[in-house]
Amino acid sequence: MTVLSQGIRDGGIIAWRNLLNVRRNVDWLFAAVIQPIMFVLLFAYVFGGALGGGQYREFLIAGIFVQTTAFNSAFTVIGLCNDLQKGIIDRFRSLPMSRLAVLLGRTTSDMVVSSMALLIMSLCGLLVGWRIRGSVLDAVVAYLVLLLFGFAMSWIGALIGLSAPSVEVAQSAGLMWLFPVSFISSAFVGAGTMPGPLAAIAEWNPFTAVIQSVRDLFGNEAPPGMAPPAGWPADNALLYAVLSSVLILAVFVPLSVAKYRRVASK
Repeated sequence: MTVLSQGIRDGGIIAWRNLLNVRRNVDWLFAAVIQPIMFVLLFAYVFGGALGGGQYREFLIAGIFVQTTAFNSAFTVIGLCNDLQKGIIDRFRSLPMSRLAVLLGRTTSDMVVSSMALLIMSLCGLLVGWRIRGSVLDAVVAYLVLLLFGFAMSWIGALIGLSAPSVEVAQSAGLMWLFPVSFISSAFVGAGTMPGPLAAIAEWNPFTAVIQSVRDLFGNEAPPGMAPPAGWPADNALLYAVLSSVLILAVFVPLSVAKYRRVASK
């Protein structure tokens, strides 16, 4: 058996173990879903009337989807840090298993949780007036792009979780950097409405690329009065979104594995 195949097999076992923990602690799944639902209701009904009503709700949902898949990387941060603090990582280290398995299992199980959250949010979006206006194939591609991005963000979370000195620090570190990155994007308003420097950052922000590609695939347009996105990132949103996710994986998978080796060898 090759190292890669062993890592995938062992990672599947660890992922199943993590999902069993989610089943025993349903509040994890509840936390993964309740915040995005609150954002949907808040922006759809509190601000939606001033920003375009029903069409703004369609514009909003893609941003909520992307923000949620990214924020769910906090579960990777907390889960890994918790296992590390409780000595579970030391137990795994004593077993004849791939070192990649612990990280792969954690990120995979968290991607499953994100899939469930996306399903629930999609149903919630339909209730507030969101519709998929593209083809079935386009919708499938949109969800795959979301999961790929969420998977990539989980590996950033893995590095943070392995670096945090305590679970309390991990909880803050896992979310603190995500708020400015997600809000300086086109999640809630068009990038063109921001001041010059912020607009440039928002246009090239990978969050914006993923959001715009999902909107294009779902067939959701910006409400009247909101300038449509322009520039290379907007014109090639799907390509840029996929490349951004692949680049994040290419950088943070090796960094996380190297950090895990250092931590596990202590």
